[in-house]
Amino acid sequence: MSLKRRQFSQEFKLQIVSQIESGKTIAQVARENQIHPITIGKWRREHQQYGQTAFAGNGNTYKLEARIAELERVLGQTTLENAFLKKALVTFEQLKKNSGKK
Repeated sequence: MSLKRRQFSQEFKLQIVSQIESGKTIAQVARENQIHPITIGKWRREHQQYGQTAFAGNGNTYKLEARIAELERVLGQTTLENAFLKKALVTFEQLKKNSGKK
């Protein structure tokens, strides 16, 4: 017989994190809510890192958004590099053309 994993709502996780931030220890909150302390520590780190977007969806939403933002930054950088290289190519071709006339 297999045990089902418990699933916790975003509100519940935020409530647990707020209990820790109000001064309770992780061990105390873990005992009161019958949750492993490591799980609570993970929730706390995620909340510190992602703020209000933490615990959205199945835990992947903010990670996907962060990945999209990272890819958009890379795309922007690549676009700038391409524009620079195009200008450099035009300049190089003009220099080559001018040096051939002399």
